[in-house]
Order: sequence, then C-alpha cells, then structure tokens
Amino acid sequence: MESPRVILVDLHDEPKGTVEKIQAHEKPLLHRAFSVFIYKGDRLLIQQRAKGKYHCAGIWANTCCSHPKPGEETLQAAQRRLKEETGIIHNELCELFAFTYHAVFDNGLHEYEYDHVIVGEYTEQKIDFDKNEIEQMAWVNVDELLEDMQENPCKYAPWFITAAPKVIEWMKSK
Repeated sequence: MESPRVILVDLHDEPKGTVEKIQAHEKPLLHRAFSVFIYKGDRLLIQQRAKGKYHCAGIWANTCCSHPKPGEETLQAAQRRLKEETGIIHNELCELFAFTYHAVFDNGLHEYEYDHVIVGEYTEQKIDFDKNEIEQMAWVNVDELLEDMQENPCKYAPWFITAAPKVIEWMKSK
C-alpha cells in the first residue's frame, strides 16, 4: 500500500509537486494543510490527539486537521476528514485565513505547513470520533481556553496556539 502523499507548495500556496507525507515531515518541506474549527456560541470543539500519533501525541488541538490529497480541493478535504475523524458532516465550512508555520519536535520531525484555517458552526448531530486519531473531544469556553493557552502552552499544538486566538477573535466579532 502506498503511503499518503501531500501537496508541496511555495510561500504563496502554489503547488510544486507531491511527496510522501512522512518525507515532508522529516526534511522539512512546505506543504498544504488545513485546520478545522467547529464552534457553537462561545465554545469550540477541540480534540486531544491520540497517544499513538507520530507527533503532538496527547496534546490538544482544533476539531480536526489534515492535508488535502493531491488533486483534492482544500474545503472538500476538510469536509472529508471532519467526517472521518469526528463523524460530523458539514457542508458549509468556510476558510477564514491561512498562515505558514514551522515547528520542530523532540523526535526530529517537523511541521512546515501552509495551513488553511477553516470554520463551521456546529449543527446538532452525533459526534463519533476515530479513536486512532483522537483520544477525547471537549467543548470549551473560548475565554477559558485563551487563559489556559497562556498558562499552559505546552498542552496545545503549535498551529493551534497561532490559529485559535484569531478564530476566537473572529467568533467574538460576529
């Protein structure tokens, strides 16, 4: 079975080819990713990453995150992964912003990603998360989350530390 491939991009998110996902995380190579934030009122649905993940295991992040497959549109990929990881079906996701970040982990792997931040309002439906991807999920009040992120930044994924405050600012401005 072929390992998953990611889309290599430049700093303007222009595609530059594809590579195996693990190679992108070993080198590091800039590649396209997305982070989905599902919200309801003043709460965000966050996940604790499964303890078996190859990086950021056991830490908290946004509702779902992943990479589009080669040839797949980013919003379509976000809808697909949201359903696969959480069981949530959402056809009205929208991109809020994008940013580039680079993080190096203790195991020598890198996250060097052009991350599309995507939001969607929760509609009442069953959440049935994939235990291979997610340890647990929680609805958190955004003000309490911001405070905890300041006090305990190591509990959260590096991309989440950057993206969550901007998502929360947007939520409060709606």
